[in-house]
Amino acid sequence: MRNLVLITLLGASSLSATATTPLWMRDANISPDGKEIVFTYKGDIYKVSANGGNAVQLTTQDSYESSPVWSPDGRQIAFASDRHGNADIFIMPADGGPATRLTYNSASETPWTFTTDGKYVLFSASIQDPATSAMFPTSSMSELYKVPVTGGRTEQVLGTPAEMVNFDKSGNWMLYQDQKGFEDKWRKHHTSSITRDIWLYDTTTGKHTNLTDRAGEDRNPVFSPDGNTVYFLSERNGGSMNVYSMPLNSPAQTTAITSFKDNPVRFLSVANDGTLCYTYDGAIYTQSKGGKPKLVDISITRDDDNEIADLSFSRGATSASVSPDGKQVAFIVRGEVFVTSVEYGTTKRITETETGEADVDFAPDNRSVAYAAERNGVWGIYRAKISREDDLNFPNATIIEEERLTPDDKTDRAQPKFSPDGKQIAFVENETKLMVMDLDSKKITQVTDGSNWYYDEFNYDWSPDGKWFTLEIIGNGRAPYTDIAIVKSDGSEAPFNLTNSGYFSMMPRFVLDGNAILFLSDRYGMRSHGSWGSLNDAMLVFLNKDSYDKFRLNKEDYELLKELEEEQAKAKNDENSEEKDSGKTDEEEENKDIVVEFDGIDDRIIRLTPNSSDICDAIISKDGEKLFYLSSIEKGYDLWKIDLREKDISLLKSLDTSWANLQLDKEGDNLFILGSTMKKMGVTGEKLDNISFSAKMKFDLAKEREYMFDHVCRQEARHFFRTDMQGVNWEKVTATYRKFLPHINNNYDFATLLSEMLGELNVSHTGGRYYHSGKGDSTADLGLLFDMKYTGNGMRVDDIIEKGPFDRSSTKVKAGTIIEKINGKEITNTTDYYSLLNGLSGKKTLVSFQDPATGERWDEVVKPISKGVISELLYRRWVKQREADVEKWSGGRLGYVHIESMDDSSFRTIYSEIFGKYNKCDGIVIDTRFNGGGRLHENLEMLFSGEKYLTQVSRGRPTGDMPSFRWNKPTIMLQCESNYSNAHGTPWVYRFKRMGKLVGAPVPGTMTSVSWERLQDHSLIFGTPIIGYRTAEGNYLENTQLDPDILVLNAPETIVQGEDTQLKTAVEELLKEIDNQNR
Repeated sequence: MRNLVLITLLGASSLSATATTPLWMRDANISPDGKEIVFTYKGDIYKVSANGGNAVQLTTQDSYESSPVWSPDGRQIAFASDRHGNADIFIMPADGGPATRLTYNSASETPWTFTTDGKYVLFSASIQDPATSAMFPTSSMSELYKVPVTGGRTEQVLGTPAEMVNFDKSGNWMLYQDQKGFEDKWRKHHTSSITRDIWLYDTTTGKHTNLTDRAGEDRNPVFSPDGNTVYFLSERNGGSMNVYSMPLNSPAQTTAITSFKDNPVRFLSVANDGTLCYTYDGAIYTQSKGGKPKLVDISITRDDDNEIADLSFSRGATSASVSPDGKQVAFIVRGEVFVTSVEYGTTKRITETETGEADVDFAPDNRSVAYAAERNGVWGIYRAKISREDDLNFPNATIIEEERLTPDDKTDRAQPKFSPDGKQIAFVENETKLMVMDLDSKKITQVTDGSNWYYDEFNYDWSPDGKWFTLEIIGNGRAPYTDIAIVKSDGSEAPFNLTNSGYFSMMPRFVLDGNAILFLSDRYGMRSHGSWGSLNDAMLVFLNKDSYDKFRLNKEDYELLKELEEEQAKAKNDENSEEKDSGKTDEEEENKDIVVEFDGIDDRIIRLTPNSSDICDAIISKDGEKLFYLSSIEKGYDLWKIDLREKDISLLKSLDTSWANLQLDKEGDNLFILGSTMKKMGVTGEKLDNISFSAKMKFDLAKEREYMFDHVCRQEARHFFRTDMQGVNWEKVTATYRKFLPHINNNYDFATLLSEMLGELNVSHTGGRYYHSGKGDSTADLGLLFDMKYTGNGMRVDDIIEKGPFDRSSTKVKAGTIIEKINGKEITNTTDYYSLLNGLSGKKTLVSFQDPATGERWDEVVKPISKGVISELLYRRWVKQREADVEKWSGGRLGYVHIESMDDSSFRTIYSEIFGKYNKCDGIVIDTRFNGGGRLHENLEMLFSGEKYLTQVSRGRPTGDMPSFRWNKPTIMLQCESNYSNAHGTPWVYRFKRMGKLVGAPVPGTMTSVSWERLQDHSLIFGTPIIGYRTAEGNYLENTQLDPDILVLNAPETIVQGEDTQLKTAVEELLKEIDNQNR
């Protein structure tokens, strides 16, 4: 046991500036004359001689800078910076100095190169597809733009994705890598349709040519100085990413330039003398033509402080527990345990580690808390106790003792819960087994053997007498559907399944003095056709018939029963005093044994809530009279109440809160709502008060990153769906990337490090993500599509988006109209139009127009909309265009549905359409392209695999076919490279069940289920594929590409003109099939 003396830490003093050899140098780019190299390190841009030496820091802002590129004359450097909240394009002198902002749209922008005359910077961003384009509208697919180096109007170069752009000396030819859809860009070793290819674009004719049409990564192309050779990065030949070359006139003849092992080569550039520059294993190399790789020996002098941050939180609590007396709340924030005073807000930090703590639970004595902590690579159970008797609570305690309760071995143990008498503590071992420890003897008893659970946490609760648990189980081997069980706390018997339903039953807790178990279930709610989204009800299962009978009494009969019981209690007063004399305590009387009658228990399950809804938690008052529950009807969760005798339901408190849980204090006087923010309400007076806290800490961010890195490594090893880790030596991989940690000081680089490491597993659904929370520009949208190649004054309208701000009967705006001013500010041919719309979402805005055909000028006032709203409107526009094309091409014989996501909402949309407006059609074109997944393949298989077996007839007139809820006519399915997850599984099932033909592009093998985990720094998440899907032959769908029956690729030249060749082919093929059947 050790004492944690809680004192204020003093900030570490700054270290003196010293020269270090950097690793994790990124975005390396050699100057045109080959003499200097720019690169990024720790979020800043540096420049160094190509021969090595001490690097010069060019940027010093607190922001994150990336992607520096040289101007053709070597005098300027363009780069991306988030100093205004998102990645914008900036330009600065090559020797450093003030940087000038060039772009103002809040889309994320990445610079690639300058035009050959040095007048423009080319960059990628997702801003607007051309009005004519048939491209799927998604922010994950960018367009190519150029902006003058002096700032001003952004002009669209290509309406299709083009990255890592590089020009030849003439400027007539442009190389780029494509982007076919979403996959983590640092994923390695995969060979599928989503991998990047290198293209050649003729800027004079607009022709695109695929130079590397193969299944494997080819990226980052650059021209040789003479323009006859292309250097690029590739994983071909089964190796790591290396430099290759190919003659432009014979691209199939590739030559390996480097032969590095294990780690990838990144960030290829070339100087005018042919010197190549790239990064490998965090360092920078150059290589002359015909020469060998040469390490550039670089040192950097930085005056870095130790990364000791002063952090303060007044919200964002995760796990929380109320003390039995209701005066304290223990909670977790940033992975640390805190306790706050309910009344005064005084807050004490209990743990002082950079590692993670979780699952806090208050002991019955109000003076101890238990929690799980991941230390030395293992989750263990710890207890913190107030040491001095004179210290009455945690917030005012001076000395707190911490004790590790569970053995210091390699077994993970988490989710601790004290027994009602505080003599035992339960916990979950290796995420599957429920265990109990005697706190005096430290003896551990196994309660469940783990056979009824597979992964992740499960909810459980002690009975008031301490002799039972209720818990979630996978009752009948049908994951992920859960049942509610009860089991003896001594582990003497196997769990008994109380619910045994095919629906989700979850979140059990003992109520009514332990005589019933309250839980949530979706058995009566609107069923989700996906794997989530069902509406829930609060349910009760009564453990004995006596409690069931009492609960069913009406109010009058129940009041009579209470009077009778009170009279009987008075008669026992003398007996009670005698029992106390004989040694029987009040606590023993209160925690009398619970009677469990298994016979007929399935008939004692009742529904409490009259209307199903999205319920996140529920609890019953101690007297059993009221049900409180948190339900979301429209937005966030609100507090509702049901009088269980009168059956009255009311909205008690409008909270609009995020997910939270409910707890009562021991006496049942107060209800606590514990979430990101916390509240307390008297059960009788129903007055709601905020519980404030101020969680302050000094935190070593570097040590925290080390812990989070190791945590990610362990989580992948613990939960990865294949125990062989895809054949990857995971220990070696993690060691390879761990060495970069001292060279990372920001979450951008840390997330990239995680992605690079997790990318070695060669699976989908993984990588690191950083969600920058800094406030910045937010560009509003007028709901208009513009001619992005128009160069005159103002902005020329190409189309009005349906349901956008200008989609109204009173507008005069039409295609060809010019916007001249916004809020009185003139738009010239050098004005960045987007700068005038920043911050205007939802605000009245004056827009001035001119009709160039008539010369008429007028003003209109609208409220611009957000990017999220316009994204949905553009999607609806795209779908309607496909619908119209299918109707035109098929003469009205075929219907068209696009499955936006594999979820409930999408299913209901297409169900409504096929049995509504398309019910009389001869067939349906099912479009799954650009679907990001979910879980819908089973429902779609049932929906589209119907076979007619009956006709309904009324007085000789057919009124409908049966089955009536399954489509029983021909279909065809569209797929593409950007189908992901269950959008791979769905067309796989479609083919497996021989339901129809697949048309389009091959689908990468991405059929796994993922656990996205938020790290203790909540701006960071990472993914672990935890479930694979295996065929009867023993083959996993992950990494098994699904080829279409009819291969059709949409060409970049034609798709921007509105030609959806894949869709047209599907229509022609389905019509041919139908006509053949009818012959």
